Amino acid sequence: MRKRKGAGRPTIADVAKKAEVSTITVSRTLRDPAKVSTALRERIEAAIAALDYVPHSHASALASSRSNIVGVIVPSLTNNVFADTLRAIYDEVDPSPLQVQLGNSRYVAAEEERLIRIFLGQRPSALIVAGGDQTKAARAMLENADCPVVQIMEVDPDPVDMMVGFSHYEGGRAAGMHLVQQGYRRIGFIGARMDPRSRRRMEGFAEGLRTAGRHDPDLFMITTQSSSMTLGAELMGQLRARRPDLDAVFCNNDDMALGALFGCQHAGISVPDEIGIIGFNDLEMMAAACPSLTSIRTDRYEIGRTAVDMIRAALEGERPDQKVVDLGFELQARQSTARKARR
Repeated sequence: MRKRKGAGRPTIADVAKKAEVSTITVSRTLRDPAKVSTALRERIEAAIAALDYVPHSHASALASSRSNIVGVIVPSLTNNVFADTLRAIYDEVDPSPLQVQLGNSRYVAAEEERLIRIFLGQRPSALIVAGGDQTKAARAMLENADCPVVQIMEVDPDPVDMMVGFSHYEGGRAAGMHLVQQGYRRIGFIGARMDPRSRRRMEGFAEGLRTAGRHDPDLFMITTQSSSMTLGAELMGQLRARRPDLDAVFCNNDDMALGALFGCQHAGISVPDEIGIIGFNDLEMMAAACPSLTSIRTDRYEIGRTAVDMIRAALEGERPDQKVVDLGFELQARQSTARKARR
C-alpha cells in the first residue's frame, strides 16, 4: 500500500521558485488571473500542475485551521445508485458539526481532477471520491492531501488512503455463472456509457463465460451513450437482429435490464423461457417488474455509512486497521432467469 505524503505538500514558494517569479506574483495570479500577462499566467499554471500545488482558499486563516466540510465527488447526481450512497452520507453527517459539499464530475476525469483541486483548496475535514480510476495528477493530489480520503463504490489493494465498496469484476463473473447454471447457452452482454466500473463488470462476466466455454464476443454490444431504459430496449433489438439465437443477456445496470425486458415484451419474446435477463445493482424496480428481474445486489447505503464512519474514526486519531472494506454483493435470483436448466 502506497504511503500518503500529507505533510510534504508543495507551497506557494515552491511554485514561485519553479516559475521563476515572486510569491506575490503567484498570489496575484491565483486571485485575479486577468492582472498578469497570458505568457506569465501560463508559466505559473504549468508550475502549479507540475508540482500538484493546491492553493488554500482560506489563506488568511491560521495554517492549522480546517473547515468542517466533507467534500464528496460522484459522477452523477441523477443515478439512483449514487443517490442511495449520498442519502447515507447525509444521514451520518447530519448529527455532527460536519457539512457535506457535493461535486458532480459527470463521468469526466478532467472534471473530477478540477473538483479535487478546488475542494482541497478549501481545507476540508475529509474527502469522499467515487471509484479508484483518478488521473495521475488527481491521484497525486489525493495522496498529498492532509485530510482523510475515502474512495467508494469499489475495492482495490492499493487505495489512496481508505476504501469501501465491492468487486465489480466478481459481480460480473457471478452474473455469467448464474446464466450458465440456468441452462442458457448463447449469452450476451449489453452495456452503455462503459465507465471503468462497468468495464470491470463486463470483463468479469466474460471470464465467467470463458470458464464455462460459453464466451462469444459477437454477442457483446456496448455503446458510450448514457444508459437508459429506452437505450436498453434499442440495444436488445439490435443484438437480437444480429444474433437471433441469443437466449440470455447481462446488462451493465438495472436501467438497461428493464429496457431490455420492455424490448422483449414489445417483440413478443418470452422472458425467461426464450431470453433470460440479469441486471446490476438491484434497484427497487427490479423486484417490482413483471416478470421480476434478477440482479446483482449492492449495498450502496452501507457504503456511504461506512465511509463516514471511517472518516469519523480517522478524525479522532483512530484510523481503521482495515484500510479496504469489501462489503461484497449478493445475486438476487428472480423470475427473469428462472428457466429450468437444459443440457
